[in-house]
Amino acid sequence: MTKAADKKLIVGLDIGTSKVSALVGEVLPDGEVNVIGEGSSPSGGMDKGGVNDLESVVKSVQGAIYKAELMADCQISSVFLSLSGKHIRCQTEEGMVPISDKEVTQDDVDNVIHTAKSVKISDEHKVLHVIPQEFAIDYQEGIKNPVGLSGVRMEASVHLITCHNDMARNIVKAVERCDLKVDQLIFSGLAASHAVLTPDERELGVCVVDIGGGTMDIAVWTGGALRHAAVIPYAGNVVTSDIAYAFGTPLGDAEEIKVKYGCALSELVSKDAKVDVPSVGGRPSRSLQSQTLAEVIEPRYSELLGLVNQKLIEVQEQLRNAGVKHQLAAGIVLTGGAAQMEGLVECAERVFSNQVRVGLPLNVTGLTEHVQFPHYATAVGLLHYGKDSQTFDDSEIEQKRSVSGFFSKLSGWLRKEF
Repeated sequence: MTKAADKKLIVGLDIGTSKVSALVGEVLPDGEVNVIGEGSSPSGGMDKGGVNDLESVVKSVQGAIYKAELMADCQISSVFLSLSGKHIRCQTEEGMVPISDKEVTQDDVDNVIHTAKSVKISDEHKVLHVIPQEFAIDYQEGIKNPVGLSGVRMEASVHLITCHNDMARNIVKAVERCDLKVDQLIFSGLAASHAVLTPDERELGVCVVDIGGGTMDIAVWTGGALRHAAVIPYAGNVVTSDIAYAFGTPLGDAEEIKVKYGCALSELVSKDAKVDVPSVGGRPSRSLQSQTLAEVIEPRYSELLGLVNQKLIEVQEQLRNAGVKHQLAAGIVLTGGAAQMEGLVECAERVFSNQVRVGLPLNVTGLTEHVQFPHYATAVGLLHYGKDSQTFDDSEIEQKRSVSGFFSKLSGWLRKEF
């Protein structure tokens, strides 16, 4: 068994409310990510993106990592780790600098981004991501890559995603208890976006909704740039809970019924279809109409998606007022484990009055039969993210793994984002 670092591999670790997923990826010469190892285990100790039982999280992570190591035949020592939770915040900031030599250099770009991100944030929060949106030089606006252009003064608009210090510290602590180093923390919604979106969708305007067990991560893109990030602390588990209470069945059985027989649009279900529902306390199981099940699921999914739509209306209004492109011409992309339900696209199209598709991970090779499903979107996105932020130059690996090192490599960010 070789070390992942020796083989120049990247590992993505997604610790969700329902499931922990670990993927091992190898970057091919053409830049493709080749998945060579996959491991997953039921998640314990997590609630709505936060750690509520450290030891349970450690056991869940160890289980997923062990399986991934076995499949990839390597020893995992560090991971790119996803982070979610309602503590995630975002803000757009502006920066301005004089152009030092009448022609924009990479140093000028780094300086203007540094100026924009040097804004006071809450003491309880820290900056997770600094994402350039666009630049302006003198009277010319909407510039994607300003390097080499002439001018006197340059402005930049950057998007900051922040997280709560303690929430981040707790999930990192759980991973470090497994003798793993965290290369970087990445907002789950941003990682999922990198896995499921095309450049055209980002340009036209799109909203990614990553629906997990405990949270829905939202990322709004227009004009090729991230405009808003948010987390709603309700998701697939409330649907499971509704089924359990409506039919008096254990939560574990309710989850299984939801996954196997659930439909988010009752009119798609055959009137004759039946589903066997286990009971509690040793009572015999009962046979119920599938349509009755759908009538429990549909209103809850409509309500969840309605919360997202409400947030979207607010965000679009803010963008419109700021004079930024606000239309979502490419519609909504649903991904995550709870996005796989039959009838969900039709249900969502009614809620959003826009086109909707289910997002599967793109641009991956290797174990595609394992990972080309919505519930692996975040983990695959972590691999893409890791590929873009590391060059595997041995002399620089340690620096690039640190957060400060990552910010010092903003030039790589710019090449990737624009």
